[in-house]
Amino acid sequence: MKNLDRARFGPWAVVTGASSGIGLEFARRLAASRINVVLVARREDVLHEVGRELTARHGVEHRVVAVDLTDPDAIERVARATDDLDVGLVVSNAGTAMSGEFLTHDLDGLRAVARLNVMANLDVAHHFGHRLVRRGRGGLLLVSALGSGHGVPNMANAAATKAYVTALGQALHAEFARTGVSVSVLLPGPTDTPVLDELGFQRDSAPIKPMSVEQCVAEGLDALAANRATMIPGRVNRVMNTVIPARITSAMTGRMIGRWLRPGTVQPAGDAR
Repeated sequence: MKNLDRARFGPWAVVTGASSGIGLEFARRLAASRINVVLVARREDVLHEVGRELTARHGVEHRVVAVDLTDPDAIERVARATDDLDVGLVVSNAGTAMSGEFLTHDLDGLRAVARLNVMANLDVAHHFGHRLVRRGRGGLLLVSALGSGHGVPNMANAAATKAYVTALGQALHAEFARTGVSVSVLLPGPTDTPVLDELGFQRDSAPIKPMSVEQCVAEGLDALAANRATMIPGRVNRVMNTVIPARITSAMTGRMIGRWLRPGTVQPAGDAR
């Protein structure tokens, strides 16, 4: 991918869930485009380490916001930490997943997933949407999931919450069309991040090879630069999503999760992907 246009998407970008996986790779790609980064996640020590790496390698500035995005006042804390910055891009990547049959989980756990996947994305999109529209240029990239287009057995709640993210992003893409602000939704399939290990993904016996995080993020940023409403990274994923009926995809995915993921595991909230 080409570097992002700093005049359009800089000089600062905010990345949530920036401590590992997809969020970390977004931060690295943006820094390589000479865009300063605000790193948002729970693990402050890890964020400082990432920030030092990006500053040393690319000469960009960084700012760390250690916050649990499930907290009711999280968006206020992020706002206070960024109000003095000219933010041209927001990557709302923080999210969580919990595998296993729906009724095997307690309600508090399911609600925690919903708070992070739904309310945090709502808060980020609303706060920074106002700022970007007033600015008249920039971008908002929401990270959803390939399974958000249909129900996914053995990950019912997580897929349902990601459906909200997809629908929100598609609607904002249309609403912001005349404002100069690009809005895209990235819908990754299985991606080679620490989350797969945390969820018990058995790489050696799984029928699908996870996509590299570099390819996933590169295609997401390319889609944002082109102001595409949605992007499913990976040609095979796009073809399968087009030709296979949703009900079959849902059943196949549910069986795969039931067989190749360890039931009852949950990704740490606030440090997505």
